[in-house]
Amino acid sequence: MNVYDGERMAELMTAQGMTAAADADSADLVVLNTCHIREKATEKVYSDIGRLRKGARLKDRAAPMIAVAGCVAQAEGEEIVHRAKVDVVVGPQAYHNLPDLVREAAARGSALDTDMPAIAKFGALPARRKTGPSAFLTVQEGCDKFCTYCVVPYTRGAEVSRPFAAIVDEAKALVDAGAREITLLGQNVNAWDDEAGTGLHGLIAALDRIKGLARIRYTTSHPNDMREGLIRAHAEVEKLMPFLHLPVQAGNDRVLKAMNRSHDRDSYLRLLDRVRAARPDIALSGDFIVGFPGETDAEFEDTLSLVDAVGYAQCFSFKYSPRPGTPAADMAGQVPADVMDERLQRLQSALNRDQAAFNAATLGRTCSVLIERQGKLPGQMLGKSPWLQSVHLMTDARIGDLVEVEIVRADPNSLAGVERVKAAA
Repeated sequence: MNVYDGERMAELMTAQGMTAAADADSADLVVLNTCHIREKATEKVYSDIGRLRKGARLKDRAAPMIAVAGCVAQAEGEEIVHRAKVDVVVGPQAYHNLPDLVREAAARGSALDTDMPAIAKFGALPARRKTGPSAFLTVQEGCDKFCTYCVVPYTRGAEVSRPFAAIVDEAKALVDAGAREITLLGQNVNAWDDEAGTGLHGLIAALDRIKGLARIRYTTSHPNDMREGLIRAHAEVEKLMPFLHLPVQAGNDRVLKAMNRSHDRDSYLRLLDRVRAARPDIALSGDFIVGFPGETDAEFEDTLSLVDAVGYAQCFSFKYSPRPGTPAADMAGQVPADVMDERLQRLQSALNRDQAAFNAATLGRTCSVLIERQGKLPGQMLGKSPWLQSVHLMTDARIGDLVEVEIVRADPNSLAGVERVKAAA
């Protein structure tokens, strides 16, 4: 979603006559689009602001105008102006006002907008005119789940679904602009719905009818919103890729309850069984947090055993990071850093093992690969398999082509393939 927001802000400024700079040191305006999920990302914002200004001094040029956008901007607001003396602070629900804020800052010295209108920004964004073969499309924002570790409900607001017609129109525009694959985005994307009760599965069915669109993906999902219709869509909609990112966060029921997750270990595993029954070859992905307050060694072992039971194709895993204002930040039993480090290493070792095993299982398989960019070698191209694996091959296919490829080598993080059928236009 941050990539999507960054692209849209770039389009906004391009519509004002600006062009992308070669690098930050030569820019007149630098937009730092931020995340507030973890403390390290927040502190990096201030580090980057200092680096930009130092770089300008060393090159004896005026410092660029700096805009801080996204969730850190939303959470800290005026504090960023006071602490870092930036020009613009704009929250994730207000970035459609970025051009006006830049003009205001140029005239007055600074500008701030952290309002959170439900859906107004999408109607103010420019039309999609150019994109790569794989494009992002936000359909839902915000979260009503209030997990005790998470700041998203406070920085992105309540769950809001974009209108069905607006999404379909933007999807068609993306295809017209060059997209072959669209990934639907949302904090809880599978909570998307409209007044007609269409549900995400109904939206996917509508996108399936768009001529020229070859692939559909969606992320990030919440187990509580994984409806039967969406599960069936994985069996019934050919364009819907066999990949599901479904965060669990932990494998122990007491920890899950303390996190305010609406599922337990058993319900999560049963849900995955239903998904696999609908699409046996589906690749599963997830998120994990280690060292949540009060997590014991035995409870962490439950997370490892859940990993063993699922066999994820890929995952994201993090040490618990206290976020100001969240209930978990004040919980007793904060886990020492060295314990979290050791647990994360063990968890990532298991996840890496399973990712390597999943990749190895594709060896000898022929699948469709969407070519996304050139590789490092002459004649080499890179693309994605249906299971979201990176694949490199030697081919004369062009960016945006779909190529039938036999997988001839499986590495832990990528695959090598040989083209079996000439690229489809």
